[in-house]
Amino acid sequence: MKLNNIALMGIAVAAAVMLSGCGIYKKYETPVDTPVTKAYAEALQQPVDSTAFGNLGWRTVFTDPKLATLIEQALENNTDLRNAQLNVEVAQANVLGAKLAYLPSVALAPNGAGSSAAGSDLSWSYQLPAQLSWEIDIFGKLLNSKRGAQAALLRSEAYAQAARSQIIAGVANTYYAIAAVRNQLNLSRTTAGLWKETVQTMRDLKEAGRGVTEAAVVQSNANYYSILASITDLEMSLDQLNNTMSLLLNTYPQEWDVTDKVDIQVPQILRAGVPMSELAVRPDVRAAEQGLAAAYYATSSARAAFYPTINIGVGGGFTNVLGSFIQNPGKWFYNLTGSLTAPLFSRGQNIARLKGAKAQQQQALNTFEYTLLSAAAEVKDAITVYDKSFEKSSLLNEQIANLEKSVDYTNDLMVYSTGTTNYLEVLTAQQSLLSAQISQINTELARARSVISLYQALGGGR
Repeated sequence: MKLNNIALMGIAVAAAVMLSGCGIYKKYETPVDTPVTKAYAEALQQPVDSTAFGNLGWRTVFTDPKLATLIEQALENNTDLRNAQLNVEVAQANVLGAKLAYLPSVALAPNGAGSSAAGSDLSWSYQLPAQLSWEIDIFGKLLNSKRGAQAALLRSEAYAQAARSQIIAGVANTYYAIAAVRNQLNLSRTTAGLWKETVQTMRDLKEAGRGVTEAAVVQSNANYYSILASITDLEMSLDQLNNTMSLLLNTYPQEWDVTDKVDIQVPQILRAGVPMSELAVRPDVRAAEQGLAAAYYATSSARAAFYPTINIGVGGGFTNVLGSFIQNPGKWFYNLTGSLTAPLFSRGQNIARLKGAKAQQQQALNTFEYTLLSAAAEVKDAITVYDKSFEKSSLLNEQIANLEKSVDYTNDLMVYSTGTTNYLEVLTAQQSLLSAQISQINTELARARSVISLYQALGGGR
């Protein structure tokens, strides 16, 4: 028996050596089949640039003390981030389980029974057996399981970092959106006061017979009520943004104290493009690659299922049952077993599992490549918005300066002249000025959000 077991073990080892080229032992490597994945693989070999924008700590980027306090509170209390961290703990437990699978399993099953024949005294029998079983991982089943669990852990850690980055960006975006809406609200309220004065001026001119008709007064009044209506929309938007901030911080709805200026002071980061080495540190990119690694090991495990399973068992214990006889006192016993189980026909399950694993691995590769391309597009979009927002802001400043003069001139002409201007010109100038001022605030918000998007797109949030 022992010789047979040794022979089986020798055959299995020889088979493992011959089959080592089948890929069941090979460790995952970043694919280099396409230009995108090749550039990524090369970027991983480069040293990490700690001065890159995405590698800066969030406190270095978001220096507003009010905003920093809110981000800290969100990172401490946000439910999504807590769940992401718990997912990491689950993955850590799975890795531990995969590592412990290399150890033998031990089972203890004591039992006893009493029997009597024809009214005789009970005869007691007992067994105190212990069984130790150990699977020898010659064909890489446990190895691929462990590697897959480690890849899943790295993916969970990347997702947790992505959640952290998303929360930081979410708080910052909401913070500056609240500031922008408040600025729009203050501007609209101030403008409403000025338009109300215009209505009264037109009434006075009409009563003085200065060429202003009742139609002009009514139209001016309608203009005034239109801005009052827009103020209610801004108030609703402000309330919704405050509620969004409360959810991000996992607290009851309330009003939040924010800055008056929609602006972020950032280092010199903008350029025509971003190296792949900066995209490679993005957590979603890392997560996508680890998803590919996990799928690779799942395919290797599916291949390993075609090869035998080898187990060594050791049993022993103390018993008073010897065959059909009961003997007191009992005696110690032990046995040693070895088994090799080779799948010959499993109704096509192993073949189907391997085909499915290969398809899922290709899906993971497609997702990985798309994530890289999407990351590059997000960075390019953020840089473009940042650049163009400066250009647009400069043009809006010129427009606002001219419109302010236009409003002053048309008001003066209406008050001090007769027949040289009409109320439509006054209303048009006022509406154009308000529209340009609102656009300026929105442009400032877009510029701030582009910085936040760029920071997030480069994997920021450390």
